[in-house]
Amino acid sequence: MAVMEATLPRRLITTPVAGPTIALVLASLFFALNSPQFLTGSNFSLIIQQVMVVGTLAIGQTLIILTAGIDLACGAIMAFGGIVMTKLAVDSGLPPLLAVAAGLAVCAGFGLVNGLLVMKISLPPFIVTLGMLNVVFALTHIYSNEQTITDLPPLLTFLGQTFQIGQTNVTYGSLLTILLFLLFAYLLGSTAWGRHVYALGNSPEVARLTGIRTRRLTVGVYTLAGLVYGIAALLLVSRTGVGDPQAGQTDNLDSITAVVLGGTSLFGGRGLVIGTLVGALIVGVFRNGLQLMGVPSIYQTLITGVLVILAVAVDQLSRRRNR
Repeated sequence: MAVMEATLPRRLITTPVAGPTIALVLASLFFALNSPQFLTGSNFSLIIQQVMVVGTLAIGQTLIILTAGIDLACGAIMAFGGIVMTKLAVDSGLPPLLAVAAGLAVCAGFGLVNGLLVMKISLPPFIVTLGMLNVVFALTHIYSNEQTITDLPPLLTFLGQTFQIGQTNVTYGSLLTILLFLLFAYLLGSTAWGRHVYALGNSPEVARLTGIRTRRLTVGVYTLAGLVYGIAALLLVSRTGVGDPQAGQTDNLDSITAVVLGGTSLFGGRGLVIGTLVGALIVGVFRNGLQLMGVPSIYQTLITGVLVILAVAVDQLSRRRNR
């Protein structure tokens, strides 16, 4: 019993989420000391609202990175999904539920195409998703005619509405994002499918030899990630109240930033989706805190870049130590 009690703190400290969590707490303490507005409930609610779209995108990005892949097209796919939902509902008069379903299906379809190109033709994920980024970006502007879609039906903006917890207004979208993180934390941590995803990221050949259908699993992961991007599109539309063809242009990089800061290895096979939530919150806390302190936005970008480099460096050093 004493040995177990002694090793428990060590296990907690050595988990991939430990470092990011400590960084999040320290950053929060720093900004709390420098801005009296930081610790208010309304400000915390604002932080969650600001990270819910990128955080949801980052769930799909986490799935792909765990397989040792990467997705540069996630933000563009999300933007196209949002345009499909809003344009079908407003311009074509399609019932909102069907419009949302169509947007989700389109996003999942792009994920399916990415997965098939990666596995069937053995193209590198970086190249596939870089090409898909340009394809989907162009399709978004062609389909939308460069026009922002407004006057959306209430169902498309429902997740942007709020309910009260104490004196704090919380959006339904924020609640959905947290539930998605909990769902995927369970799927990756407590199901055979999740164990197969980790095995695939650690060594595709070993995973194949143990009986895992690696090709089907990879295609399934990319397709599921695309579906998650569709949910992010609905969250984005709900938060902004419009279908914007210019949306999501840097969200692919922001999603990768959240995944890396959350302790997931870019080399695959190691990381936790809850760590991605922590990573998204780190980005949100830094941007919010620096804004409250009056720091220009360009320095927020600078600090975010430094954090990403540090996180990747720590991951690389950890891999060398484990060898």
